[in-house]
Amino acid sequence: MPVYKVTVATGDVAEAGTKNFISITLVGSQGESRRTTISSFFRPGQEKTLSVNCGQDLGPIVLIRLHKWRVFLEDAWFCKDVRVTAPDGALYRFPCNQWLEGVTTVEVREGSGKKLVDDELQILKEHRRRELAARQEAYRWKDYAQGWPHCLNVGSVLELDSNIQFSCVRATNFTGLLILQGASHFLSGFLLRHTSWDSLDEMRSIFSRTRGRDIGGCLMCRPLPPK
Repeated sequence: MPVYKVTVATGDVAEAGTKNFISITLVGSQGESRRTTISSFFRPGQEKTLSVNCGQDLGPIVLIRLHKWRVFLEDAWFCKDVRVTAPDGALYRFPCNQWLEGVTTVEVREGSGKKLVDDELQILKEHRRRELAARQEAYRWKDYAQGWPHCLNVGSVLELDSNIQFSCVRATNFTGLLILQGASHFLSGFLLRHTSWDSLDEMRSIFSRTRGRDIGGCLMCRPLPPK
């Protein structure tokens, strides 16, 4: 009986863990596994490993399905990625990086970059079609005003999926970074300067003090859904 080793990683952002039930289904080119429960308790940054027993060889693993359900209270879960090791030692990676909310099933493709023409299996073609339809539904545009750029056709940011929203975690990190750099520039005399720079070296000495504290590094956390 073929046995697949599965490792599931929870993101390390705030509130990424969950106490809801999570299970997985492996989908290969030659069949799929039964639905297997992973756990009902995940901590942020934690990895969990399990074995999935199958009645037959599934062939190359092309998709996984993550199932989330609850008994009582809703508790969103942020999945970072899933890694599957086949009986022959082949490793398949499935980057997820998204929140799962409510009672839901999410399909994640294997992480190798592929073009549309590379999808030979019908199940992959259907997955791509459903994913495109979902994105078209989520990103509908409207005219804000004549002559203005288009904007999303929603009445409020709260109507957006949590994986799209600019979260309070991001906003806090962004604000904190601005305060930190502002204080650094104030203490260095940059903000109170009323004269021209004497040289490029003088400018470098000011801005080198905040080198490496780029905004992008602080915005890598994913949106935080309401708990």
